[in-house]
Amino acid sequence: MSETRRVQLVDAFTDEPMTGNPAGVVTDARDLTDDQMGAIAAELGASETAFVRPSDAADRRLRYFSPEREVDLCGHATVAALAALYDRAQVTADSYTVETNVGVLDVEVEPDGTVWLTQSAPEIRPVDLDVEAVADALGVESPALTEVGADLPLSYASTGFPFLLVPVSYFEQLSAVDPDLDAVADLCESVGAEGLYAFTFDTLEGGSTLHGRAFVP
Repeated sequence: MSETRRVQLVDAFTDEPMTGNPAGVVTDARDLTDDQMGAIAAELGASETAFVRPSDAADRRLRYFSPEREVDLCGHATVAALAALYDRAQVTADSYTVETNVGVLDVEVEPDGTVWLTQSAPEIRPVDLDVEAVADALGVESPALTEVGADLPLSYASTGFPFLLVPVSYFEQLSAVDPDLDAVADLCESVGAEGLYAFTFDTLEGGSTLHGRAFVP
């Protein structure tokens, strides 16, 4: 007998369609196998898809799959999942807990459907990497990194999903990043990170704190 599940593509961090950060959401994944969840995520093609399941430790259990594999945590997919549950009247404006592979996290849903996620306290530490190698991996000249490197060193940071943080001097330089994803993967593996997040405080809009680009090979 064939079986169907509703799969949604939800834009997180926005109230305008076709903007924000898209994530897949399956609001009823209770009987899906790992292979089925992986296949759905690969078919949908979003960076991550969240699968909502029952939990004995929290209000909901969330598992996250990229098109290639399961990941322990995804912030924007968590926001998208709770927004989808609210849209389908499966949760109301209230406080909730979600069980993830990195622990139980708190989520707040406001009356207008806005979702706030409280992540674990960050772990941050500088890493010893060759700046030239990082610049080469990103396809930029090394001054794009060294001009801010004295105050902002290359760092490992994690609230559950670890990133290599790479500060970039100017927005134009960040926009010019053309990564060698194999080299990025090697750099991330060398420091125990899952992805690289390049960012600059040189933003397009005055109200923004920073502009960033994430690469998760």
